[in-house]
Amino acid sequence: MTHSSAPSADDRSTVTGRRRIAFAVHSDADGLPGLLVLIRSLVLSNPAVCEDFVVLHPGLADASFDALRRLHPRVVTRRAEDRRDVFRLEGYDTVVALHPGMVVLGDLGELLRMRHGVGAVEQLLCAGEPGQRRAVLPDGLFVVQRADVDDALAGRLAVAADEDLGPALDGVLVPLDPRFDFLARRLHDDLPVPAEVAVVRFTGPLDAPGYGPATEARRRFEMGDEEFRAAYCALPGRKHPDLLAHLAPPLLAARPSLDLARTVADVHRQQGRYDEAVEVLAPVVGDRLDAPRCHETLGVCLMALSRYDEAEAHLLLAAASPDVAPRAFAQLARLAWLCGREDEAHAYARDGLEADPTDAGCHSWYVRTRPDVPEPRQPGDAADRQLAHVALFAEGQENAGDKVLPEAVRMCFGSDTGPRRWYRQPVHRLVDEAALEQLNARRGVIVGGGGLFLPDTSPNGNSHWQWNVPDDLLARLTAPLAVFAVGYNVFDGQLYRRGRFAESLRVLVERSAFFGLRNHGSIDRVRELLPAGLRDRVRYQPCPTTVARHLDPDRFASVERSDTVLVNCAYDRAGLRFGHDYGHFLAQMADALRSLRDRADVRYAAHMPADERFVHDLRREHGLALPVEQLYDLSNDGIRDLYGRARLVIGMRGHAGMIPFGCGTPILSLVSHPKLAYFLSDIDRREWGLSVHDRELGPRLAERAAAVLDDHAAAVADVHGAQEFLWKTTRSNIEELRNTFRAV
Repeated sequence: MTHSSAPSADDRSTVTGRRRIAFAVHSDADGLPGLLVLIRSLVLSNPAVCEDFVVLHPGLADASFDALRRLHPRVVTRRAEDRRDVFRLEGYDTVVALHPGMVVLGDLGELLRMRHGVGAVEQLLCAGEPGQRRAVLPDGLFVVQRADVDDALAGRLAVAADEDLGPALDGVLVPLDPRFDFLARRLHDDLPVPAEVAVVRFTGPLDAPGYGPATEARRRFEMGDEEFRAAYCALPGRKHPDLLAHLAPPLLAARPSLDLARTVADVHRQQGRYDEAVEVLAPVVGDRLDAPRCHETLGVCLMALSRYDEAEAHLLLAAASPDVAPRAFAQLARLAWLCGREDEAHAYARDGLEADPTDAGCHSWYVRTRPDVPEPRQPGDAADRQLAHVALFAEGQENAGDKVLPEAVRMCFGSDTGPRRWYRQPVHRLVDEAALEQLNARRGVIVGGGGLFLPDTSPNGNSHWQWNVPDDLLARLTAPLAVFAVGYNVFDGQLYRRGRFAESLRVLVERSAFFGLRNHGSIDRVRELLPAGLRDRVRYQPCPTTVARHLDPDRFASVERSDTVLVNCAYDRAGLRFGHDYGHFLAQMADALRSLRDRADVRYAAHMPADERFVHDLRREHGLALPVEQLYDLSNDGIRDLYGRARLVIGMRGHAGMIPFGCGTPILSLVSHPKLAYFLSDIDRREWGLSVHDRELGPRLAERAAAVLDDHAAAVADVHGAQEFLWKTTRSNIEELRNTFRAV
């Protein structure tokens, strides 16, 4: 298998307050064999967990850790003389300290969800003897919240007696259930290991009398690398994609397997490594007729690389299977639409509905491509008097923010936002020769707004961002080009390759007459990818939704507020948003919303159907029910009116903050994506944001919301004041663009 050498980026910044978690262990050379067993047991007992595994050591050669690196993709080594250095391990918020003599037998999720203090098991000493007592042993398991270990505590721990760290931890110790640090010596007379035990610790020789069952439990993890990889890949249920991507390829190379190849390809696909997915799957699948799901996966990956003819061939093979046909036909409809073949897209969607009349994907494409509902490209002004708009045009029950945004962009250039003055080019549709001709016929091309600089959602191999345009066609675009209020939309912790994107970005900036990004965080990230000579061409253009009051002043001239607080949450890429903290977030939100319900009518604003998961989870887990406003079924004016009448909006989606802000409504942001923090930084209102990982999210949210409601007039005035710089910047940029586009 070959691997691309293109650069990649790991956006593990802490813009969102995302919690950084590590397992850590201190070991000398004698402890390394035990570490191999420990890592295998951790991985096989917690297959969906893949956090950094930090090995603290007294100065071992780097090659000493090669065997560990074969077992785990995130082994980090640091020099440290003392195991107690785990209490001040830099770069992490939560550290689970283990010991080479441990073996993991059960789920450690409870430890990863801990948020306060230093967790440890208080071991019973001198069992059965007079004066027995409990102690926190220094070589035991600890769950360390770095925020709770100040210099004074670290100093006390450094000089604490070896037999008991308990006194030094006074005030921060959180007792753990003994099952998380179960001493093997408790199993005298060959007692079996209790089923609930999650971690067993050996404090003496493995062959000590009475250790039989415990030693047998440990020996299950004494295996060679290939056996370990096979055991992991054979586990049922969810597995972490980073572990699969690390462990499965060597196994696949040694023993090709159709099912394993598809599993590995799916992992690569989830991580945006479509070329590697194709490399893994294509040689195994070939033109076999008994592997429809593999053909489906291969077709989707080829489509993501813009290898459309090959993708169509494999999807047609997948569609021959009744079980896979509906999904395959939906993908075929999407592929045909991307390539501008409307009639074929409609026919594929119809074939999918014949296979399964209830398939939502096929139904969506069938409606979208009906001949009696053409795309709104009716004859209007002459082409050379129109502007072309390249954007994501949401339809049906898609994201409400994506519906409002394109119209807001067009409102910046005049009150007529319809097809008479504007030519629509869907951003995901392939720019071919015919599309280039249409764009060049216009007096200008505007790309934006929205978070279009992201590698997933609708990937393509031409640009590696959302505009599906090959470099050579982009270079031949002769109409003036403006990139307007586009955002760099990558999550904290999202790993992807940027080589193709960086090259496409360079061509885009060179070709653009105006290149404006919607926040300074995006500006900084994009400038990192550009040659030095192009960086100054990247400038600031706020999202036009944030200045709606100025774009449509009559609508907001006199707003009658309802006594309503609107709440919004987002669930796309939930793992990147919440990590291990979703349960904590939900409980904190329940506490805050109960407090707010005494002050206002609290309602839920769903930007898309998937957002309603919050309402269901809140009711199921905490018995709290919220009425739902389904914004995805409202018109753009209806969305603006709803947000404009609210007294406060608490939102997690970017446009659940920017749209109400633009309408003049106070906001508080639940920060799970950097773009929210970037926006609040731009308007110098960082205090309006609260991380979804905040340990005190509930009381802090309730306090800040109450302050807004207590002095609402001042809060509204603050919003209006914060808008002024955004509007001044937008107005200046628009005047420049009117000249660029030869405004008439």
